[in-house]
Amino acid sequence: MDLGLKDRVYVVTGATRGLGLASARELTADGAKVVLTGRDEKTVAEAAAELGPNAVGVAADNADPAVAQRLVDAARAHFGRFDGILISVGGPAPGSAADNTDDQWQAAFESVFLGAVRLARTAAASLAEGGVIGFVLSGSVHEPITGLTISNGLRPGLAGFAKSLSVELGPRGIRVIGLLPARIDTDRVRQLDALSGDADTARATNESRIPLGRYGKPEEFGKVAAFLLSPAASYLTGTMLPIDGGSRHGF
Repeated sequence: MDLGLKDRVYVVTGATRGLGLASARELTADGAKVVLTGRDEKTVAEAAAELGPNAVGVAADNADPAVAQRLVDAARAHFGRFDGILISVGGPAPGSAADNTDDQWQAAFESVFLGAVRLARTAAASLAEGGVIGFVLSGSVHEPITGLTISNGLRPGLAGFAKSLSVELGPRGIRVIGLLPARIDTDRVRQLDALSGDADTARATNESRIPLGRYGKPEEFGKVAAFLLSPAASYLTGTMLPIDGGSRHGF
């Protein structure tokens, strides 16, 4: 299938590793051009170099109010157009309701929630018909995850914002989609497994609960992201798609 990605231009935040990098890699592999971001300038430059001439790196923090417009401007300056954005950000601090501090909640709200809202609003103001806004969320949108209380609090709210935005932007022909990963084999998930004190046992236990019997590969997530951002998915909007190997048993 031709996804129609050739020469389309996307911003992908949090794309120096993990799910963001996997998504940027699949987009460029199918002919798209990507502005990828991360907080560390050296790491961003290395990730962009890995992806080749169709990628450019910009050091940026989603919590910075000035970042959103700077990224849209960078897409147009480097590649001459702007077709969509995939908003990904590192997961907030783990912990329980009793353990997480006000500072942890505030930092996560600024980066995970408000930063994403700003990026989406700015993208929406700049996109034309056929544009797309994607949010990398979490399976916690549907069901709380033990030990990730801050994520459990913020991700469902962001999904609600995304659904509202899809209704508002639909008449302009702009789509909004959410991706809900569960146990994808990234550094973040391996770190979470290690918090149990026995990472191997934690992984085996988690895999036993997944119908496909294994963690997902980052490239499996990236391929789904590339499809959802592409013109091939032109009649999908407001969708919250689990990418979880069947972990969510509800309809």
